[in-house]
Amino acid sequence: MNIDSCQVEAMLTLHEDAFYEFFRPYRHPHASCDIWGGVGLESFGDDLELVKSLPATHLWTVVDGDDGDQWILTGVHTVNRICYLITEVPHDWRDIQFRIPARGYSLTPIGLKRQLNQLEKFVVMQNRQQTASDFGVKTGSGNSAGAP
Repeated sequence: MNIDSCQVEAMLTLHEDAFYEFFRPYRHPHASCDIWGGVGLESFGDDLELVKSLPATHLWTVVDGDDGDQWILTGVHTVNRICYLITEVPHDWRDIQFRIPARGYSLTPIGLKRQLNQLEKFVVMQNRQQTASDFGVKTGSGNSAGAP
């Protein structure tokens, strides 16, 4: 693949099922509340102090959206927050968000597989862009020097 074709992607939006499968949220042993299916951290008190002490690349915020849906976003946000999540796999500040539909449905097994494939491809593409950037290779048009 020519590195010139590796342009920065727009925000990737996937279903919450892909988030749970790929990033693997878990209940922190020091969590003080049992929210969001047992894996959430509250936005106040001891849980908030815990959030402040955790690696930012493993933290996500669940927020209310304007359309009735909820969203899982990278990092710690304060506006419209519901709770925080910590994951085994870091998000590394990728341009990604996960939609939790208000009408509450799950993906089919093949739909989940498709979204996981899309997510894996997105991660690989962003890793290539970061590597190219780290080595000073331009990813814009006109420069394919050092392209694999």
